Amino acid sequence: MAATAPERAESTRVDLPIEGMTCAACASRIERGLNRLDGVASASVNLAAERATVVYDPAVTGRPAFEEKVAALGYAVGRDPGPGDSDADDLERAQRGRLLAAVALAAPVLLLGMIPALQYPGWAWLAAVLATPVVLWAGSGFHRAALAGLRHRAATMDTLVSLGTLAAWGWSVAALLANRPGQPAPGEPGGPHLYFEVAAIIVVVVLFGRWLEQRARRRSG
Repeated sequence: MAATAPERAESTRVDLPIEGMTCAACASRIERGLNRLDGVASASVNLAAERATVVYDPAVTGRPAFEEKVAALGYAVGRDPGPGDSDADDLERAQRGRLLAAVALAAPVLLLGMIPALQYPGWAWLAAVLATPVVLWAGSGFHRAALAGLRHRAATMDTLVSLGTLAAWGWSVAALLANRPGQPAPGEPGGPHLYFEVAAIIVVVVLFGRWLEQRARRRSG
């Protein structure tokens, strides 16, 4: 009598909270990476919920392997909040504070850049002083995420935001520093164009979208 085939082990399902995703490209990279692991039957990533659902064979793989793979891709597996956990509230407050500070600094930069009547001699230096913390501090999360993606040879929405804001801010700073006496001042007729307001407003708009997204996710959760 022929021997019967060994019974197939039952699959296990786990939901993992994923930190660091910012666009569909992030979710797609994590999903592909998890699906390549031995013992994984299927893996899907929900960007809106910031969660990965993995169906796997517990005799072959498990959560430590998933966490290692996600970390290797430049992201992190978080933890589910428990009763009384205030981490989500702290995160939203931090995002709101950073957003409000960016708005307060970017608003006068936008007015100076768009209303010629406000452009007194030397206004460009004030715009530079106000826009710099918006781009380098308020937008620091975009730059860190872009560097992490670069280390893993991947481009995400953060890469575009970081490159765009740094290019606009860097060109404007270079134009200011390169100006010589007798030449038209940057931002004035005949002088090089400045884009401080562009860099600052991009950061504000994206931060506002991220804050709304986090707020909606907390309420739906």
